[in-house]
Amino acid sequence: MKAYLANGLFSLGDRFVNEQLAAAIREAAPGIALYVPQENEAINDKSAYADSLAIAQADLEMLQDSDVLIAVLDGVEIDSGVAAEIGAFSMLNRPIIGVLTDVRQQGRDNMQKIEALIRDGLENQFVYRNLFVVGLIKRNGVITSSIEEAVKAIQKLQNGEAS
Repeated sequence: MKAYLANGLFSLGDRFVNEQLAAAIREAAPGIALYVPQENEAINDKSAYADSLAIAQADLEMLQDSDVLIAVLDGVEIDSGVAAEIGAFSMLNRPIIGVLTDVRQQGRDNMQKIEALIRDGLENQFVYRNLFVVGLIKRNGVITSSIEEAVKAIQKLQNGEAS
């Protein structure tokens, strides 16, 4: 199985998450061919030069060659590159595994939070994600809330089970 890991890659935090997620996937899913864009020095060595067309071409080729997209949805908003990768990959009708670890997901059954939101929309205690992007993921995939859940979803796909 070939997989593509989509996340931001410019901050220390993003690169660290990518390294941790990639290591967990590679350990739990032997034989997976995992493409992590930050590992592609040809387009992501920022001391060198790659123009927008070279970056788009390289990443689109890897997306088209992948069986599954693993997309990190964390951050203030979904990273714009990740959202674009989700959009492009969704056109292939292949599974997408979203990874949203934001702690604001916790307590979704807390009635105080729900009642506060109903009283005042500015008292939103929950995380918002663009519903179009969420819908593209849900069409053929799943949104997980941890690295461990994401790895289990990948293992299910590797074993031929639906996500």
